[in-house]
Amino acid sequence: MDTTSTGKKVGSQGSGSDTSSGAGSHEGGSGGGGGATVGGGGRDKELKLFEYFGWVYHLGVNSIGHEYCHLRFLCIRGKYVEMYKRDPHENPGIKPIRRGTIGPTFMVEELGRRRVNHGDVYVIRLYNRLDESQKGEIACAKAGEARKWMEAFDHAKQQAELELSRGSNRIKLNTEEEINLDGHRPRVRRYARGLKKLIRIGQGPETLLRQSSDLGGRADGYFEGDIGDVIEAQEWKCVRTINGVRIFEDVSDTKSGKGALVKAVGVIDADADTVFEVVLNLERHQRYEWDMLTGDLELIDSYNGHYDVVYGMFDPKYLTRWHSKRDFVFSRQWFRCQDGTYTILQFPVTNKKKPPKSGYRRTKINPSTWEIRSLNTPMGSNGAKCLVTQMLEIQSKGWCKWKTNTGTNFEKTTPFALLSQVAVPVTFPVHHYSGLKEYIGANLNVKSGSSTMVIQSKFSDASSSIGDYEDEEDMQEQFYDAIASDSSSSEDEESDDGNEVDKKDKKVKLKNVAWAMSSLALKRTSVPDANKELDCTIPPVVIDPSQFHGSLQKGEDGTDSNCWASPSGKGFMIRGKTYLKDNSKVMGGDPLLKLIAVDWFKVEKTADRVALHPKCLVQSEAGKKLPFILVINLQVPAKPNYSLVLYYASERPLNKKSLLGQFVDGTDMFRDARFKLIPSIVEGYWMVKRAVGTKACLLGKAVTCKYLRQDNFLEIDVDIGSSSVARSVIGLVLGYVTSLVVDLAILIEAKEESELPEYILGTVQLNRLRPDSAVPLKV
Repeated sequence: MDTTSTGKKVGSQGSGSDTSSGAGSHEGGSGGGGGATVGGGGRDKELKLFEYFGWVYHLGVNSIGHEYCHLRFLCIRGKYVEMYKRDPHENPGIKPIRRGTIGPTFMVEELGRRRVNHGDVYVIRLYNRLDESQKGEIACAKAGEARKWMEAFDHAKQQAELELSRGSNRIKLNTEEEINLDGHRPRVRRYARGLKKLIRIGQGPETLLRQSSDLGGRADGYFEGDIGDVIEAQEWKCVRTINGVRIFEDVSDTKSGKGALVKAVGVIDADADTVFEVVLNLERHQRYEWDMLTGDLELIDSYNGHYDVVYGMFDPKYLTRWHSKRDFVFSRQWFRCQDGTYTILQFPVTNKKKPPKSGYRRTKINPSTWEIRSLNTPMGSNGAKCLVTQMLEIQSKGWCKWKTNTGTNFEKTTPFALLSQVAVPVTFPVHHYSGLKEYIGANLNVKSGSSTMVIQSKFSDASSSIGDYEDEEDMQEQFYDAIASDSSSSEDEESDDGNEVDKKDKKVKLKNVAWAMSSLALKRTSVPDANKELDCTIPPVVIDPSQFHGSLQKGEDGTDSNCWASPSGKGFMIRGKTYLKDNSKVMGGDPLLKLIAVDWFKVEKTADRVALHPKCLVQSEAGKKLPFILVINLQVPAKPNYSLVLYYASERPLNKKSLLGQFVDGTDMFRDARFKLIPSIVEGYWMVKRAVGTKACLLGKAVTCKYLRQDNFLEIDVDIGSSSVARSVIGLVLGYVTSLVVDLAILIEAKEESELPEYILGTVQLNRLRPDSAVPLKV
């Protein structure tokens, strides 16, 4: 049976949306339609109360241990969530089979793709970070639909946080039942208020058999993104243009003897979700329409929702008649960043399940990446657009001759064929290559997001009588309070009023390339205002670095390894004074807090509350005399587990009314919405750089963060292992960590004009860490 999910959002009340936060923040996590600032001194704006609804798959295990996949109709109204067997708009008076609220501890985690009943779905895990029994999974047929549902849940969570921060509904929130998708279905009350206000989508499950839904609005409605938050050292030079696709070479590093790093860049008339699914799809009939080189692909292993191993074959006779048939094995690792960009990493690997095959020559494909990012489109334009970048490591000796037009042999090589996957090269007959650009441009079904996926789902339950429900007085309202970010899918929402979005939000903003931005930023630097963030009425203390020692040594110069340093913030781009008006960013200045020590621990289990350890520098006599210490405990999942602990100190007490003061003494909700980290791989393998990226990340929305505020310190325990995407990326980083130089910047995201410009709170540079040098931490 061929089904997909549908959904839509409806703005029902509320005024004013803050495009600089929540959904509108292209740096900080996903949000639903209309964002809001959560926490912080009563500056919060009203959240628009949206209603989201559509078909999803409810996944789980029944009481006898059998897995099930049921088609269900899901509604999110404000902070309330309901699940039905049938569409309540077509069945007035029907009772939800599950109902409850979303609260501040609700988390959503993307689990990636999973094979269910011979079809692939995109799975979202919902859970309560304080109660492991409150959990469940839903799934969608499309990556874009899963993304939009995550944004809907995030918007509902913001609604609950806003109500809680105001205090007016604190008692009510504490007594309401949270939604729970796992275990036996609870008895629920009839709940049909306001359903008539909702907009009908489709005709029910039967319609889903024929076409995909569209939650719909602009593909770029939730992020801006096309420039990173780090000034990169790479310098790309365009060496050829083929059918609208530009081919670049990284000329910043010649990599003597190691070939070249090149990329093909093209604009495709489709949203990023659609292109991502086309690239990831292994179905032969579809692959043949755009990828003639690697069209014969077979899935060997699938380790999780973000990692698999693929076997492929190709016949290069159209490149040169002297080559035999070839086969290859490669791994694929993919994830979706907080700004909505999809990244796919492809490595050559070996696999025992596919030994060398008779008649084929086993070859290693070039390490490569796909980056797929939606573009903002001009006001009034129809259709979505996305920028597709394919990056490739090339060892071919013919590359230099080809780019200078002194030879054409490169056009008959496998690397060139791989680069041509983005679009058709004009130098070859069309029947040799198709390319993503031409395939999607010619295939209206793909552009509209129609689904050909087949999946089994029982519809007999939909005819259950209303007598199956218990009396109202005995019923408990449940749903559970959880949401975390972890997969590469979610769902788009669409307003019933096409004019609902402010015209000013649809302005086309011209972006400069990264190298141009970096030169411009030299003239504009954001320096922290100590008078604003710290209490300058109190004389500063002298911070003597010799009094503080961590298990990881401080480096003397850039050539040292297994050490740390404290760079300036000039390598990072942060929000400028006019960011809310024009999205402009400026170069960061020197950090406000001083990095005094770094610990590198190995632990059996994740270690929280490191600052309370009797041997921690925070508990030393010198540490107790410091006005304030910020402790960042980055918990790295591995075997064994590691903790990288950073200690930042201030020379004066905090200004309680400043943004930093509100962050330190505020609620966990406020901290989660503001705690931001910008990563940068300064030196290292290019594939690791692409995996880590250069975009700012709101850690509280990406992974689980715990906060400990005592005495003169705040400790933030960052559980990187709480996100499958973060685990996947950190696993790749650890494989190359001894050759990496990593810069990190920590800051508090500014969402109000009075908080701008942003400033760097602290930085650290980690030089070629050795895992075996980590010191055991005895808890």
